[in-house]
Amino acid sequence: MIKSILTCAALIGATSASAQDWRFEEGSNARSWNLFAESNATFTGTVVDITCELTGDCAANCGDGARQLGILRHSDNVLVNVQKNDQALFSGGATDLLPFCGQDVDVDGLLLTDDSVGAINMYLVQFIRPTQTEEWTAAKAWTDAWEAAHPDWAGSGRWYRRAGNILAHLQTTGYFGLGLERDEEIKAELYD
Repeated sequence: MIKSILTCAALIGATSASAQDWRFEEGSNARSWNLFAESNATFTGTVVDITCELTGDCAANCGDGARQLGILRHSDNVLVNVQKNDQALFSGGATDLLPFCGQDVDVDGLLLTDDSVGAINMYLVQFIRPTQTEEWTAAKAWTDAWEAAHPDWAGSGRWYRRAGNILAHLQTTGYFGLGLERDEEIKAELYD
């Protein structure tokens, strides 16, 4: 947690004021999420391990999915923090970016930038492709990767309602995190 906070703080500090002078909306086909301070943004950059870029602590293959990935934007040399992919859940964009570690890519998505709330170059990637190619890939790989990594939790419905580790945790803490007995009391209060 502390590492993530430090990484985000360093990323915000590393962002130059001149980055806000660039316009990235032209040619974007990203779908709006109606988020505060969002704007469509398509650009070219290199997929990088954010921790490596900021601290020099580098891991092979961008950490193999264990690290936050970003894009070093070519037009202004700004490190863009990729916060999520094009799925409703906020699972991050590392699964979609990892196959492109160290490569130049074109991306299309939503850029969140508002100095007053501390949102600076936060990106929601919706489409990605290697530069010099025509075919875009939708950034929706996380759920498929999760399903492949957890075949014993197969079934229908949302992934988090089938995850064995989550179900085991709920069996001890209850849905409200207050224990099973209190869970039953709250349910009785709400639904009786």
